[in-house]
Amino acid sequence: MRCFYLLCCLVVFLTGSAMAQTLLKQADRQFDVLAFGNAIGLYEQALNHVNLSEEERLATLSKLGYSYRQIRDTQNAERVYRTLLGSLKQPKNDYIPCYLYFAQALASNGKYKESQEVYGIYSKYQSDDPRGKQFSKLYNDVSILSRNAGNYKIEFLEINTKKAEFSPMYYKEGLVFVANKRPGKALKRVFSWDNSTFLDLYYMPDATVMGETVASLGGAPENRKKKRTRHLRTLGEDEYTEPTANDSRTLGFNNGTTGQNQRNLEEGASLNTRSFGQTLNTKYHEGPVAFTKDGAKVFFTRNNYNNGKYRQSSDGINKLKLYVAEGQKGVWGDAKELPFNSDEYSTGHPALSPNDKLLFFASDRPGGFGGTDLYVSGFADGKWSEPVNLGKDINTRGNELFPFVDDRGNLYFSSDGHPGLGDLDIFYAQLMDGTRVKSVQNIGEPLNSSKDDFGIVTDGARMLGFISSNRLNGGTDDDIYRFRREGALYACRELTINVFDSQTKQPIGNALLDIDQKDFLDGKRQTQTDGEGNIRICLDPESDFRISASMNGYQTNRLGFSTKGLSDDQPLRLEIPLNGVELLTTKPLKSKIRGRVLTHSERQPIDGVEVVLRNLCDSTVLEMITGPDGSYEFSVDPGCEYIVEALKDCMGTTGARVSPAADASTELTMFREGDIIEIDNIYYDLDKWNIRPDAAIEMDKLVVLMKKYPTMRIEMRSHTDSRGSALYNKILSTKRAEAAVAYLRKNGISARRMKAGGYGESILLNACRDGVRCTEAEHQRNRRTEIKILQIE
Repeated sequence: MRCFYLLCCLVVFLTGSAMAQTLLKQADRQFDVLAFGNAIGLYEQALNHVNLSEEERLATLSKLGYSYRQIRDTQNAERVYRTLLGSLKQPKNDYIPCYLYFAQALASNGKYKESQEVYGIYSKYQSDDPRGKQFSKLYNDVSILSRNAGNYKIEFLEINTKKAEFSPMYYKEGLVFVANKRPGKALKRVFSWDNSTFLDLYYMPDATVMGETVASLGGAPENRKKKRTRHLRTLGEDEYTEPTANDSRTLGFNNGTTGQNQRNLEEGASLNTRSFGQTLNTKYHEGPVAFTKDGAKVFFTRNNYNNGKYRQSSDGINKLKLYVAEGQKGVWGDAKELPFNSDEYSTGHPALSPNDKLLFFASDRPGGFGGTDLYVSGFADGKWSEPVNLGKDINTRGNELFPFVDDRGNLYFSSDGHPGLGDLDIFYAQLMDGTRVKSVQNIGEPLNSSKDDFGIVTDGARMLGFISSNRLNGGTDDDIYRFRREGALYACRELTINVFDSQTKQPIGNALLDIDQKDFLDGKRQTQTDGEGNIRICLDPESDFRISASMNGYQTNRLGFSTKGLSDDQPLRLEIPLNGVELLTTKPLKSKIRGRVLTHSERQPIDGVEVVLRNLCDSTVLEMITGPDGSYEFSVDPGCEYIVEALKDCMGTTGARVSPAADASTELTMFREGDIIEIDNIYYDLDKWNIRPDAAIEMDKLVVLMKKYPTMRIEMRSHTDSRGSALYNKILSTKRAEAAVAYLRKNGISARRMKAGGYGESILLNACRDGVRCTEAEHQRNRRTEIKILQIE
C-alpha cells in the first residue's frame, strides 16, 4: 500500500509539473508576440502551481509584472513586482529593471514616498540611468507640481464612453479624436496586446462648450444646427467614477443606467460623433492625426497596412507608419506613406508647426536616447528632409510621445522619462528657430496626474484646450477632457536668494530678508536664510518687489526685483552680498538664555528634548538635552540675536527668536498628533472669506512651518460666533477654511497634506450661544482659525 501511495504521488507530481511547463510555454508564446492580455491569465495559472522552481517562479513573476505594466494595470503590476523583489535575497542583474518598473507603478498609484525609496535602490545599481536620481529628487517634495492646480478648470466630455477616447485634434469647428469603438454591428477585430478593439478616427462636429468656441482649423464650418448643451453633472455622481480635487462638472455625460444611454456607454455609440473619413479608417489602428492649417491635408498614424497590403518587420511585428492624404471634394484621397517610414521600426504621432513646414513625430528608430524619441523633418522643394532627433533636452532613457505644436511654435509632448507625477506627464518646451530647445518644464497638476496624461491641444497662451488621460476608473481607459485656464499661467515664480559675505564670499546663515511687494497693501513678508545662506520662496507673477537683506554685524542691502515679462516658470536665483561693519574690540560679558520646553495642550515639561540654539551673528550652534523639568540654559554673547529650536521624534515646534536679557525666560511649546493650535490675527471682512493682507502675514508663518515639517498633515479649522443662522455660519466657516487651504497650496504646500473644516458656531469657547448677551470681545473669542495636527513624524 505504501508503495502504491508513493507511486500515486509521483504521478501527480509529474503530471502537475508537465502542466506547469505547458502553461509557461503557452504564456511565453503569447508574451513573445506581445499578446500581453492573453499572457497574464496563463502566467497567473502557472504561478498557482506548486512545482515551479525558484528561478522559474522569479522569471514568471518578472514577465507577469511586465505584462501588467504594458496594459497599464499598475495596481497588479505593483503587487507582482513587490512579490518578485521581496523574494530576492540580493539584487540580480536580470531583475534590476524591475526596480524601475516597481518605482513607476508605485508613483502611478500615488505612493510617492515608497517610489522615492525604490528609485534610490534602482539608482544604486543602475547609476548610468539619470531617472533614478531625478525622480527620487522630485518625490522628496512632489508638491512643486501642484502650485498652479487652482488656476485650471477641468471638464469631462460627453464623447467619452467606457472605451478609450484620446488624442483630440482641432478640425473645422470640431474635434477629430481616436477611439476603439465601432458603431452598430461592425466587425470588432481584437488587438491582442490588451484584447481591445482596434483604433479608428472619429469626429465630433461641434467643440462649442458652455458658450465658448475653441480655435478651429480646416476652413469653413459645416452646415448644421447648433447642438444644445445638455445637463451638467458632477464627477462622482455615478457608480464607477470617483471625484478628484481638480475635476469639475461633467458635460452632457450619461450615467448609463437604462435604455439608449446604457447602449451608448457599452457600445460606444456616443452622441454627436461619427466615424471620420471612411477612406482613412481600416481594420487596423488609425490615429493620432494632424491637419495642415487650411485643412486640405491630413497626416495620420496607421499600422503598416495600406492598399490592402499588410507588412511586418523581420521579427514578425506589424509596426506603425505615418501617412498623408489630401481632401478631394469632401473625400480624403489615397493615403501615401511618408519617406522616412520603415518596416523595421515604428513612426507615428504627427504634429505640424504653424507654417506647416516642420513635421514633428515619435519613433523608436535606431540611434535614439530611449524607447521612443521625438524627431523633426522639414519640408522644402516638395519633399521631406531626413528626420533629426530633437536631442537630449527633449528625449530621455524613457519614452517621449504625442507631440503638439501650438500657434506660437512651442512644443508640448508626453514623457515617462522626465520627472513627473507618474506614467506619462505632459511637458512644455519653448523652441527657438523652430527646433532649438530653450527650456522644458512639467505643466503640473491638474493637467497632469499620477496616471497617463497626453494628447494635448491648446492655444499659445494655454487658455483653452483638451487633454487625454486615464486618471479615472483606476487607469483602465482613456478619456478626453476640456480645460480652461482661470488664473495666471504660472501660479508663482520660484526664487532662490543667496546671501553671502562680500569679502570672504562665505554664505551668511539666518540673514533676515524683508520682501515688500509694490502696489500691494501690507504686502511685506519676512523670512531668513538657512545655514547655507539660501532661502527658496515663491513670488507672485507679473509683480515688482523690494528686497532687503540684513544681519547683525553687516550693513543692510536693499534692491529691486521683478517677475514681469518672464516667459517660463523656471526657477530664478538672486545673490545678495552684505558688507561687514567693524566689530567691537572689547570682549563682551556672557549672558544667559534659559527657558522650558512644554507640551502644547497640557503645558507639561518634556524630558529628553534636544534644544538647539543658533547664533545669528556667526551661525554657530549650541545644543543640550532637557531633563525631567524640561528646562534649558545657554551662556551666550549679549550683542547677538538667536534662534532656539526644540527637536523630538513625532513632535514639532515653531521655535523662537530671542535676545539675551537678564532674568528672561523663553518657553517653547511642542505639539504632537491630535493637538489643536490657534492661529492669531487671522481676520476676515464681514461676510467674506478671502485672505486679507494682514492675515497673509500669519499664513506665511504657517507656510514656513509646513515646509519645516514636510511630513506634517493638518486640518485647517475655521469657527464663527453664534450670531447669524447655524447653516449660514457653517457655510461661511467652510469657505474661510477652504480659502486658507488654497492660500497654503498657492504657496507650495501640497493639497494632500491639508484638509479644510468649517465648524461654524458648533464649538464655542465660552457661553456666547444663541440668546446669550455677550460683549464684542467675547464674540471675537469664538471667531478663530485653528490647525489640528493630523500627522507628524
